[in-house]
Parts: sequence; structure tokens; C-alpha cells
Amino acid sequence: MSTGRVRTKKKACSSDQSPDNLPLRSSGRQVKKKAAEAADDDDEASEKKYRKCEKAGCTATCPVCFASAAERCAKNGYTSRWYHLSCGEHFCNECFDHYYRSHKDGYEKYTAWKRIWTSNGKSEPSPKAFMADQQLPYWVQCTKPDCGKWRQLTKEIQLTPQIAKTYRCGMKLNNSTKTEGSDQCSMPEDLRVAEVSDHWWYSMLILPPLLKDSVAAPFLAAYYPDCVGMSPSCTSTNRLPGESNLVKLEHLKIAGMNKYFQPFYQPNECGKALCVRPDVMELDELYEFPEYSRDPTMYLALRNLILALWYTNCKEALTPQKCIHHIIVRGLVRIRCVQEMERILYFMTRKGLINTGILSVSPDQYLLPKEYHNKSVIVVGAGAAGLAAARQLHNFGIKVIVLEAKDRIGGRVWDDKTFKGVTVGRGAQIVNGCVNNPVALMCEQLGIKMHKLGEKCDLIQEGGRITDPTIDKRMDFHFNAILDVVSEWRKDKTQHQDVPLGEKIQEIYKAFIQESGIQFSELEEKVLQFHLSNLEYACGSNLSQVSARSWDHNEFFAQFAGDHTLLTVGYSTVIDKLAEGLDIRLNFPVQSIDYSGEEVQVTTADGTVWTTQKVLTTVPLALLQKNAIQFNPPLSEKKIKAINSLGAGVIEKIALQFPYRFWDSKIQGADFFGHVPPNSSQRGLFSVFYDMDPESKQSILMSVVTGDAVTTIKNLDDKQVLQQCMTVLRELFKEQEVPDPVKFFVTRWSKDPWLQMAYSFVKTGGSGEAYDIIAEDIQGKIFFAGEATNRHFPQTVTGAYLSGVREASKIAAF
Repeated sequence: MSTGRVRTKKKACSSDQSPDNLPLRSSGRQVKKKAAEAADDDDEASEKKYRKCEKAGCTATCPVCFASAAERCAKNGYTSRWYHLSCGEHFCNECFDHYYRSHKDGYEKYTAWKRIWTSNGKSEPSPKAFMADQQLPYWVQCTKPDCGKWRQLTKEIQLTPQIAKTYRCGMKLNNSTKTEGSDQCSMPEDLRVAEVSDHWWYSMLILPPLLKDSVAAPFLAAYYPDCVGMSPSCTSTNRLPGESNLVKLEHLKIAGMNKYFQPFYQPNECGKALCVRPDVMELDELYEFPEYSRDPTMYLALRNLILALWYTNCKEALTPQKCIHHIIVRGLVRIRCVQEMERILYFMTRKGLINTGILSVSPDQYLLPKEYHNKSVIVVGAGAAGLAAARQLHNFGIKVIVLEAKDRIGGRVWDDKTFKGVTVGRGAQIVNGCVNNPVALMCEQLGIKMHKLGEKCDLIQEGGRITDPTIDKRMDFHFNAILDVVSEWRKDKTQHQDVPLGEKIQEIYKAFIQESGIQFSELEEKVLQFHLSNLEYACGSNLSQVSARSWDHNEFFAQFAGDHTLLTVGYSTVIDKLAEGLDIRLNFPVQSIDYSGEEVQVTTADGTVWTTQKVLTTVPLALLQKNAIQFNPPLSEKKIKAINSLGAGVIEKIALQFPYRFWDSKIQGADFFGHVPPNSSQRGLFSVFYDMDPESKQSILMSVVTGDAVTTIKNLDDKQVLQQCMTVLRELFKEQEVPDPVKFFVTRWSKDPWLQMAYSFVKTGGSGEAYDIIAEDIQGKIFFAGEATNRHFPQTVTGAYLSGVREASKIAAF
């Protein structure tokens, strides 16, 4: 009797209910009982034929197996268990067994995949992961402008960027690009596609998408692919052993990448500016995309892809259309990835992580969607910060006007091109740390090469002798040891306990001499003075005004690594390109900004009143300190206190062109040489001389005046300053004749009414927090940029530029 039950149950599963299968010898009672049981089984089979997905919340009432791998695949029929990948994608128990059971035909394929996955990846190589990575069909969007429908490719088709880029509905992909039928686009889209954009659909996704053959793979060879959003099964994501630096540099070289483009941290690497962890979301990313906080894999996959695409070609705007065909992942989740990629791309564009620099876009190609365009902005100041912000805002599609007080753009960037064959910067010309520096990015966009500055810097004494390098190294060591003691001293000090840096250095120096009994020679004392003059150059001030507690406050943040370079073509090449196509009004000094009403009114010196929604002021710190612009309502006490807690540093420069290169034989190809001051009172007077022509064809030197020496030359005329400089040069090259220069200039930044400074520093009693306070916007109407608003990168063109990008992002988001 039990045999009959088993056989009947089996037939119920196969929908064969023939009474011929009952035992031939049975009593009438048994036959009736058997018939009743068979009827019950019929009911059971009817229910099982429409078995639902067991995943709680899954909307699929009649799942269909996408795999069709097993000979007895359930297809849309009954299976003992449905395996859920998404609300529209399931595979049956028979297909599971086909790959998972060692006696089945698909087992070898599964185990081969499992070996690759295990050797490269970190996540579990489960059967579900195998199905998602190897068996799900690809989905592709029709590229016909008036269609855009999503179509499922047949199982054997491998999606490539080329197919994704050119696909049209009905296109035959097997050795042919011909299209079936006349109007395949009229065919309805699969109903599952519409569900993908709903939030609940993503929450029901079992496995996050892992991209295949991502453009980011060469950048991330030292990571587990599945930790950075990539599939471990691709050859392009074969993880390389060893520490990251060698891996990174080798791969970037293979990719033909600019060596200064290193957008991703490598494992165990830190302290590199404008670098992201490819396996972790940043705080601002989590704030913008909180839905990825639990599992950031999809976000990381797309963000890493977008960054890699941008640095692969930064000369053209990166659009959603250019990204879509690089998203290669199986299943309906590709549709979701394409939708999310657009959101992520716009976020990264607004933040200035991509689509930045000197890019210029036409009105029909604005980088942000129309909802961002309904703003008007006035930017006060056409320096690096103002132009960076204006360029970004213009590219976003926001109406922007730049008002500049001077008769030129650039602010503290001002190049002199009157010297034969060489550009000499009256202001900035050196790039400090090129890795990920936006200046390096803009140079790449412009096709400009920078000259890497060498490290050799001979210190020449007055009298002409080159200082023994061992003396220089010894005094450099002592100088840095003094600064280390300053760092220890300040650890438990409040702002009220701050003292001038010069005073603290002198105190530590005297204590060291007394305690150690070491007596420095006269030359060693002079070399120490040279290093102090270098510190004054870095601070832009004599050390008696600089905070001992916060003089290097920005060093607590990641700084730009890599080469220091000379921008031989001058920063103005970059500045001019940033300004191209912008609405810039020269000779329009701003006198007042009234933000008391709904709109902001800006009044210029000629009496013109400009009305706008938002104002970005980028005027130098010195002008804010002197109330050059009247704000109504007035700035808060907190902001005014911050403005006055910083110092407006001044350095001046002198450049000289000679009839020939008299320094070559002594300097032997070095990019610069130092001047050992004869005493402490002259330590900032022409302390370093730069050779302005790396090709050694032109004969131009440039030097700087720093610290107290700035005051010394302030009331001298240019010829008197020249005379002092020539006296120094003739002392340094006393063994030979030094010719008179044929051309020269002396800068007067402190006397420029619209600038009055070089760069900021923290005064005694101040702190780095002042930079952040100055940068705070007022009521979402008045914004501030400039090097003195950039706590991380003050004092530099890079810092000014980045502050402009930062404020453009804030303005766009309001």
C-alpha cells in the first residue's frame, strides 16, 4: 500500500494522475481509500504548481527560473524551493542542484568559478553569488533617443561596453548587428523594469552588484575586488600581492596615467590630500546617500568607476551617457546601477571631485540638471578663488557675474612676460606637492608640463664660499629638533597660553645651549639664521607675530604629496583659461553688500547697484580686516574676531635678467641656491635665489624678501632694492665678475590697494579654526572664499582655488 502512495505522490508532482498506476490486486475498500488519497494529492499538487518565493516581502507570486540549466528545470512550474536574488529574479531547486551537487553536470563549472573567486575575493563564493555573477542574463537599454526601453539579452550574450553603447531594440548580437523586424521599439518593456526604481526593490536585493571589467580595476589592484565593488571572477581584477605603492605606480604607468593622478588610497596608506578610500564611504557621501550606510558596495562600485573614468580622460566633461556603457553587471540590478550612477555623478560634480578644472561647457551641456539653474550669483574678486567658483557655477548652469576692482584678473597671481623667453611670476609660481593637486589636473587639461624642482640647494656665504653640506645638515637637524620641542610644548596649551613662535624658538635654543654645553660656531649660527628665514618665508611674516601654538595648524590635515614644481609658463596660463567665457567686469570695486532683504544688493564704487540672490566674496584677508566692504547687517563679532586673529603676511620678490648665466659653473645645474645671512638682522634679505629657466638658455634669477627685511625695503625705491640685491650677489660670487642686470622688477604687494598682502598666517593667540569661521556662510546668502578661508590648504593658489570650488558646491546645494 505504501508503494502506491509513493507512486501516486510522484505522479501528482508530474501532473500524471492515471489510475493505471494503482496496484492491480486491491480490495474495493483499498481502492476507495487510495482514490481519496489521490484526490488529496491532486489538491496538494495544484497548490505546489504555483509555489511562491519564500523570501518575506517578495512580490513574485509565480516565480520563473532564469537559469534553465538543469534538464528538469522548473521554469515557471513547481519546485521544492525557489532561490531569491531579487523580486524579479529566481532560480529553482533543480538548477541549484545542477551546479551544487558533485554528481551533476554543472558542478565542475561552479567549482572552477569558486576557485577563482576564492583566490581573488573576500566574500563567500556561495551558489547565489555564482548565479548572480555567472548565470543571470544581462539587461541593456535601447540607445534610440525616442525609445530608451530596457531589454533582457539571451543567456549566451556577454555584455560589452560596445554593445551597451550601440544597442537598439531587436538587434541581433550573434555575429550580426542587423535588427529583427521593422519596429522592435514598439514592443512593450518587461513589467519587472518599472519595479527596479522603487526603494523596496533594492532592499529585497540579496547580493550587491559587483561590476565586471571596471575601469577602476587598474587603480585598485591591491584591494579585494568585492570590497571595492568589483567582481573577483574577472581577469582584470586579479588581486596583486605586496604593498600598495609599487602596485599602484606600476598600474598607473600601464594605464598611461599622469603620475600625479592618484585618486585612491592604497591599503595602509594615509595622509594624502584629495584621496578617497575605495572601500569606505566618506562622511559627506553618507550624509547625501544614507541608504548605502548598511551596505555601501553599490555606491563604492559606481563612485570608484566614475573617479577612474574622470582621471582616465579629464579633458572632457564626464556625462551619464559616457558612464553607462562601462557599467557591466548581470541582472536587473544593472538598471538600478544606471539610475543611481546619474545621482552619484551629479553629486561628485557638484562637490568638485570630477568635471572640474578649466573645463568649459556650452549651455546645452550644463553639468547639473535644470533644478540647479534657477539661481543668480555675484562673485566679488577675480583671483584664483573667485574664478574657480565662477567657472564651476557657470558650468553648473547658474548665472554668475564677477566684479573685479583691478584692471586685470588673477589677484595675487600676476605673471611678467616681458623677460626674454621666460615667464616670471610676481606672485605665485611654485606648486607645492603635485599628487592630486588641482593645479596638476589643470596643467594636464591644458597640456602644460611643469618643471620638477631638484632638492639640491647649496648655501653660499658672503665671500663666495659654499658651505660644507655636513654643516647645513647638522644645523637643519638642530632647527627641526627645536620645532619638535615646540610641538611637544604646545600639546597642553590653550590659545590664552600661546606665545610668539620666534620667542619660543629663542627660549628653546638658549635652554639647549645651556643644558648641552654645545657651542655652535659663527658659521653654524649663520646657517641656523638661514633656516629661520626659510620659516619666515613659509609663514609670510617675521616670527614675532606668528603663533607658536598654531603656526603649522594645517599640517594636522592630509597635505599634497609628491614633487614640488615650477610652473614655467606661469599661473596666469591657468587663470586665463579659468576666466574664458565668464562675465567678468573689471574696474568695479565693491563698496557695500546689503543682504537685509530677500535679495542681496551689491554697490560698486561708480554707484551701480547690482541685485542678486547670492554673493561670494573672495577679497584678500587684509581688505576684510580694513572693512574695505561694508556689510549690512554687519558681520558677526565671531567672524570679525576670526578675521583679526589671522595675520596678513607679506613677502616681496625681485627678478633680474642678466646678459649671461654667471652662476652656472658654481651652482652646477641646481634649481636654486641659498644665501647665508651675515647676521640675524639681514636674514630675510634675498635668502634664496631661483634659476627661472630650467633649460638654462635664459639668464634670469628671482629672489624673495621675507620677515623684517620686508619692512627694510618698504621705503626704498626699486633701484635701491636692486643695488642691495646686486651687493649680495657680488658677495656670493666674489671670485668672478657679476654683470649688471639688463632688466629687473621689484614687487610691492603691501602697497597694492586691492591686495595689501601675500598670504595669511595664524597670529599669536589665534588658531586654525579661524579659517573655518571666516568660511562660514551668512543666511545662505553671503559666502566667503580665498586662501584665508581654507584651513587645510592656506597660503597657496591651490588652497584659494579649492575654496572657490567648495563655495560653488555650497551655493549650488542651497
